Amino acid sequence: MDAMLLADLVATSAQVAATRSRLAKVAALVEALSAAEPSEIEIVTSYLSGSLRQRRTGVGWRSASATVPPAESSTLTVTEVDAAFESLAGLSGPGSQVARKAQLDALMGRATAVEQQWLAGLITGETRQGALDGIMVDAVIKASGLPAADVRRAVMMAGTTPAVATAALTVGADAVAAIGLVVGRPIRPMLAASAKSVVEAMASLGGPVAVEAKLDGIRIQAHRDGAVVRLFTRSLDEVTDRLPEVVDAVAALPVQRVILDGEALAIGADGRPRPFQETAARSMSQNAASVRARTPMTPFFFDLLALDDEQLLDLPAHERAERLVALIPETARVARLVTDDPERAEAFTRAVLASGHEGVVVKALDAAYEAGRRGSSWIKVKPVHTLDLVVLAVEWGSGRRRGWLSNIHLGARDPATGGFVMLGKTFKGMTDAMLTWQTERFLALETGRDDWTVRLRPEQVVEIAFDGLQRSSRYPGGLALRFARVLRYRDDKTADEADTIDTVRAVGQLP
Repeated sequence: MDAMLLADLVATSAQVAATRSRLAKVAALVEALSAAEPSEIEIVTSYLSGSLRQRRTGVGWRSASATVPPAESSTLTVTEVDAAFESLAGLSGPGSQVARKAQLDALMGRATAVEQQWLAGLITGETRQGALDGIMVDAVIKASGLPAADVRRAVMMAGTTPAVATAALTVGADAVAAIGLVVGRPIRPMLAASAKSVVEAMASLGGPVAVEAKLDGIRIQAHRDGAVVRLFTRSLDEVTDRLPEVVDAVAALPVQRVILDGEALAIGADGRPRPFQETAARSMSQNAASVRARTPMTPFFFDLLALDDEQLLDLPAHERAERLVALIPETARVARLVTDDPERAEAFTRAVLASGHEGVVVKALDAAYEAGRRGSSWIKVKPVHTLDLVVLAVEWGSGRRRGWLSNIHLGARDPATGGFVMLGKTFKGMTDAMLTWQTERFLALETGRDDWTVRLRPEQVVEIAFDGLQRSSRYPGGLALRFARVLRYRDDKTADEADTIDTVRAVGQLP
């Protein structure tokens, strides 16, 4: 077969974006996978999942857009594009910025206008075509003809779909079956479903459960093989060099090989967690030594996935917990209560919240570790804050939301000035019906616009749920909402009845 052109992938991406049918999306992806050469499968799988194979290329969103004229015809192959990004990822040191710009211009100069736009979206992670990883996994299953359970488990163990796609489509069942848990290679973490209350969570699981503190830190997966310790985040990025104190804690354990699941967070001198952005800043800092003294990170582990030569994923949760207790000191374990009494569970939850943590996770005692899945055996319970805020502006959507006004700018009343204080943006929680309604509504409130944003008269009140506040230098009020999502629009309230900035600070309990 001929080498696959980038234009073929762009066409498939457009085809996937044009339909809301999961079956139709999968069919389009299967066709693309089937047309790929063995050496192209990993690239094609990555690109049609909306991401580059290279986790970092040094190209930011500001420089992603093409600054050179487009090519008149399509000649770029997917292999050539991948090679160009591999070269970009390898650039560092003096002169690298200039070299990166020249190489990116050379790549974009060979791309047509539509290919340039698509590549920019790929670089920035904004290729919103509706082909999320779950749909791509379905496509790999259908294209390979292998049992779904086998492919899904391999994806969980490998931590990535492209590698499994290559194994499934080039070798087959034996190669997929051989993909297992390996110390030093992160797996996708198990995730929790949600419930409104501890009582509801306990009722859905039945019998005795474990109730564990839910910490507001960064998820870490710690791997140790002899003297070598490696740390990975929830997104499987390696952060070993950024968390030396966590590395030291794992290296001190009386074990040769281990995989642990847990959280790392900044704890203040009073024993309470520091604001989340301090924890996040440590995890992102390239120079951990400079900030370690003022923001030390403490690990808290809650699961044990492998111990020496034994894999523990399929053991019941209570057995993994027993092994964890035997290995990890109490000061490095997440607080935990086993009970079938809702009153005891509620009291434990109140104590966790009082200590500054964000909630609890209720866990079935007989559950295996379902890597990569948001299963029903872990259920998180967090108090949800709600506020009535005013929509100050709104941005045009992209991808599937193109043509609709989508991302809303949120403001609280400021009694001191008579104006509004912006607290962030969100497009979460919006249904298609809501998008249709708000597009018409907000165009009627328009006071001005630029290419991307429509400014509004501050009249429309919206009820917003959020998980907490964080300090922010981006907004004049010095704070922003965390995980804000739309609950409903409040036509029964005027902007004068919206919540004030003082109420926001009180509800969010920002330290």
